[in-house]
This record gives sequence, structure tokens and C-alpha cells, in this order.
Amino acid sequence: MEGFLTGLHKSPFRGFSVEFADYRAYNSGESTKHVDWKLFARTDRLFIKNYEQETNLRCLLVIDNSASMNFPFDKKNISFDNPNKLVFSVEAASALTAMLYKQRDAFGLALLSNKIDFITDIKSNFAHKKYIFTLLQQLCERDKNDSPANTKLSPLLHQLSEQVHRRSLVIIFSDLLGSEDDEQELIKSLQHLRYNQHEVILFHTIDKKLEQEFLYSNRPYKFKDAETGEEYKLNPLEIRKEYQNRMREKFSKIRKACNNIRIDYVECDINKTLDQVLMPYFLKRIKLK
Repeated sequence: MEGFLTGLHKSPFRGFSVEFADYRAYNSGESTKHVDWKLFARTDRLFIKNYEQETNLRCLLVIDNSASMNFPFDKKNISFDNPNKLVFSVEAASALTAMLYKQRDAFGLALLSNKIDFITDIKSNFAHKKYIFTLLQQLCERDKNDSPANTKLSPLLHQLSEQVHRRSLVIIFSDLLGSEDDEQELIKSLQHLRYNQHEVILFHTIDKKLEQEFLYSNRPYKFKDAETGEEYKLNPLEIRKEYQNRMREKFSKIRKACNNIRIDYVECDINKTLDQVLMPYFLKRIKLK
């Protein structure tokens, strides 16, 4: 990845540094400082040594800040041990921020709802880490009634694609449930990020038991859409099979599209602990190196 400080990641650029990368032919008029004279003695040809520099990663953590991220709404004593989707996302973002800081990488934070609520600079110093942690803590402590009503994730990802000018790792935490989004628009916005050469990881934050499997008790419920305000009275058992099929189809399209455009799609079930979600993904990344 492109960066501006010495870090722990190999740079895509060649230069004269510490770690040898490869050879290239010597061009007439160049300095002979980096000519490999031992190779010249063996081959009677002039070659320049190329070296690989190290650089740091630039990472933007993006959190969906809409009302639906406060699900389940009836949870009491919300905490990292008993999270809703927003608190789970904050916990994961905090862990990643700590890891990035330890690796001397640069990091920033963006909150999205029906607009970009705010976006920080991407820096790697201690003061910036403390600032990010303060913002994340305030997000956890906010009253859920203060959440922006709806999500416009797709147009905001298009906006971020143009706003983040340098190649970066963009990590998105979202339930992918928007009042004005469909799968195709979301996929186009993710393609835009990839077109601008950003690496993207999509953490799909969901309560799998209730939102995907619809495992409510067999009795009448009144469901309210947190983003549109619409209300529905129904018995979950009557529509469970159809609901499960539609949700599976929706997220299957997004997962396949992510695979096609080389975006990592990671399902984050908030009923699991953070290490159960992040560790398998990190181990998979290590194996791919």
C-alpha cells in the first residue's frame, strides 16, 4: 500500500533501501553506485540492484451510523459483552485501531448515515489514536434515539471514493440495510472504491438469529422499521421461510459480487465474541501472504 512513513509493510515502489528485490539492466550515463560488481565479474554485464522499501498502511474505518445499527432495540445494559450492532462495530473498530497504531500504520474514522456525519484525517500518532477512541466511546454512549433515521450507504461510498485521494485500506462496518439502497447500487459503490485502487474489507454486521433466520417466538408481534417508521403486525412463523429465502438471496448477491471484485466479505454475527469473528479472518489473511 502507498504510505508516507516507514512502517511494517512492503512498498509497491522500488528504490535504494535495505531489502534486496531484483536486478535491472544498467543504462548508460547512470551512477555506478549501485552496480553489482560481483555479478559483472561473472557475466561481463552491468546490472543495478533494486531494493524494496517499507512503508505504512493507510486505513479508513467506516461505520454505518444509522438507526438500524441500534438493533436489537429492546436490549438492556448494552455493553461489549452484550452488544447491539453499533457497539459490536465500535468494539471491532477499536481493536483494529489499536493494532494499526502498534504497527505504526495510519488510521482514520468515518461515520455514515444519510450523510457523512464526520470523517477524520488519516494519521498514526498517539494523539490521533486517543481522539479516535474518544469518538468511538461517544458513539457507544449516545442515546439510540439520537441516531440519524436512515441510511444512504451507496451514494456516500461513492463520495468517499473520491474524497480519500491516496490508496488506502477501507474497512466498512454495516448491516447493509438501507431505506434507499438495493444490492446493485451497493455493488456499484464498492466497485468505485476498487476502481480508485482502494483495498476494501466489508464487515457485514448482523444479528443472525433475529435478522437473518427470523427466529422469533410463535406469537403476534408488531415490527417497526427503524429507518422509515413503517409498522407491521404479523406472526413471524407465517412468513419465516419466505423471509429467510429473501434475506439469503440478498446477501448472497452481495457476497458473490464482493468475491468477483476482490473485496473481502466477512459476516459479523453479534451473538459471537469479537475474537470468534476476527481471528478466523486474520488467519485466512496470513495464509494468503
